[in-house]
Amino acid sequence: MTHLPLGVIAESFARGNAIPYIGPGVLALKHRGSQLPGSPLALAGCLTSKSCVPFKIKNNLTAAAQFIENFKHRRTVSKAMTEAFGADAQPTGLHTLLMSLPALPLVVHAWYDDLPQKALSGRSAWGMAQGVSQSEHFGNWVHYYDADGRQAGVQSNDGHADWKTLLYQPLGSVWPERNFLVSDSDFVEVLTEIDIQTPIPEAVQRIRKGRSFLFLGCRFSTQLERMFARQIMKRSSEKHWAVLPEEPTRNEARFLEQYNIERLPMTLMDFAADFSTTQRVQ
Repeated sequence: MTHLPLGVIAESFARGNAIPYIGPGVLALKHRGSQLPGSPLALAGCLTSKSCVPFKIKNNLTAAAQFIENFKHRRTVSKAMTEAFGADAQPTGLHTLLMSLPALPLVVHAWYDDLPQKALSGRSAWGMAQGVSQSEHFGNWVHYYDADGRQAGVQSNDGHADWKTLLYQPLGSVWPERNFLVSDSDFVEVLTEIDIQTPIPEAVQRIRKGRSFLFLGCRFSTQLERMFARQIMKRSSEKHWAVLPEEPTRNEARFLEQYNIERLPMTLMDFAADFSTTQRVQ
């Protein structure tokens, strides 16, 4: 692989024309001892270690969460999710690198931890938009929070034009108010409306126009992963990138080709090191 893609990516970020899309795989860079689950399978293990579920759905995160919700109440799911992501973990070097970029209008974080918030803590003028469950906040799709974690309204951030960076967490986050989209019913509600973009904040729809996405720690092997990525980057640029060291599955390869997502076959650790070097010479 040449260094040309990294140069183009770095230039796009320098101009504010690139958006990082961070998935659970970034937690593979975490420090030893961290207990944050870094995949749907690992998270399913956390939930089912505290509640008995049928063997056939034990490794299916959304189905396991739905079973627990049905038979032990939503509060049990929320408590287990909070415990799974409650460890006092610190941002990885990649989080710190990305959140320190001067021009960063939007960050998409498609997992439940709060490491991006921690990495953004030294930055000024930023806020959060988090997806919320219809079972807990019926009629609302998104809650907004300022950098201190105070709720800053629902559904629209038109009153937060002073935010220079918006952290969008479509699945929710453990901080500040423990919002989680994780069960089958959570996603059925969202997917019913996502094609017409109703659950996606207006600010995200506005900021993404003409910009490219850089996928980090993401896989596209399930329909749910592909659907969220496709709908979030709708009407954006026609060029995107994904750091994907593993050989893509057939469905992933088809998805990458369909949406002109260039695969960078390198590890996240190598990407972080090379991208940091490229940033310094821009």
